[in-house]
Amino acid sequence: MGDPLVFGILAIVAIVAALMMVTSRNAVHSALWLVLNFATIAVFYVVLNAPFIAMVQITVYAGAIMVLFLFVIMLLGAEQLRGTGVSSRGERFHQAVAALLGVMLITAVTLALMNREGAGGGTAVPTMPITSPQELGLILFETYVFPFEVTGVLLLAAIIGVAIFTLRKKRGTAV
Repeated sequence: MGDPLVFGILAIVAIVAALMMVTSRNAVHSALWLVLNFATIAVFYVVLNAPFIAMVQITVYAGAIMVLFLFVIMLLGAEQLRGTGVSSRGERFHQAVAALLGVMLITAVTLALMNREGAGGGTAVPTMPITSPQELGLILFETYVFPFEVTGVLLLAAIIGVAIFTLRKKRGTAV
């Protein structure tokens, strides 16, 4: 699987980023914490010798879907739903946690790359029968079409939910 130290560092970064995403009071900050979580998962894929899936993770999730979420949040003004009064103490805490997680992520990526380049006596990674992105695409879209469709419906429902909650908040009605 890779170096347990790299796995531990990445696991800590992913868990803390997820917790910060859930506890953040600002929707834009939550989305940015989710981007960090997606990037950490992409590094997991690189460590597991799956660079194509890592690039798909970055491109699709951290790129396209998060841009869509941020667009909807900014368009509807949902980042201001809970007020703008974030204390400077809380802001400093979030900045410190972000800096710590960034250093940990960079350390994990560096260790993973160092272990990969000097792979003389490391554990053998089993080879996958999939040899090209075309074959992977065929397997994904023939075997796993339903999960892709369910994910699309869930994302659409989330966007519609944000729109409804924002409109109710702007009109002054209770949710």
